[in-house]
Amino acid sequence: MNYIKHLTGFFDKVINDDTLNPTHISLYIALFQFWNSNRFRNPISISRDEVMRISKISSKATYHKCLKNLHALGYIKYEPSYNPYKGSMVHLYNFSESLKPKPKNSKVLEQVADTSYTSTATGSEQAEVPYINSINNTKNLNNTNIKKQASSSKNETSDLKNQEDTSKQKKLRQKNKSMVMPNEQELIKYFLEQNFPELEAKKFFNYFSSNGWLVGGKTPMANWKAAAQNWMINSKNFNAQHHHNTDTTPTIRPKNLSASTNKNYSEPL
Repeated sequence: MNYIKHLTGFFDKVINDDTLNPTHISLYIALFQFWNSNRFRNPISISRDEVMRISKISSKATYHKCLKNLHALGYIKYEPSYNPYKGSMVHLYNFSESLKPKPKNSKVLEQVADTSYTSTATGSEQAEVPYINSINNTKNLNNTNIKKQASSSKNETSDLKNQEDTSKQKKLRQKNKSMVMPNEQELIKYFLEQNFPELEAKKFFNYFSSNGWLVGGKTPMANWKAAAQNWMINSKNFNAQHHHNTDTTPTIRPKNLSASTNKNYSEPL
């Protein structure tokens, strides 16, 4: 028996049978598997638990109902044994014989067009694009548009950020220009008045003149005298800490690792 033709005939019957549901089909496929294992010989002995496990039917009532429905509709012949120690018998019908053979020239007839609308001349019209391809093209166009919109939004965001940064820099430069910063001689004079050496005044001047008189590299200096006072305080603290470390901290020298040459590495740690 050709089981491919048999299954084809079975599904042809299922298409036109509105009384069947997926549970009936699952049960029949499980019975077909038993029939296949029996070399397509009738009848076959079935085990309820085994058939329910293969067909994924969990309810005994549903199992018996579907089995009786398949018997009543002519898909199988069910012979219950009513004996728990003896399996029920099932006959399966061969549906491969119910298929009607197609004529050999059916493919040729399907491909032949009406001769009244054909001509030997080459057509000038282009072939229509299949609908599925048009769907794919539409999806590709939508994806491309989405990517373009995302990239344009990113560019707009970066442009706005750059504009904000540029405006901030302009404001800082304008604020710095409006402020009057001291020259080197004024700073030296102020540091000497505060009993601070001339060298610290030059350090202060060189540092802030190099970064555009910005405190912390970001904020424009509002009062150079207050900044100079902070410089002096920090300089005192740094010098005092440095002097304390050089006086009290002992010199640490690396020592050789002392290990016994007679170490037994087989001993546990």
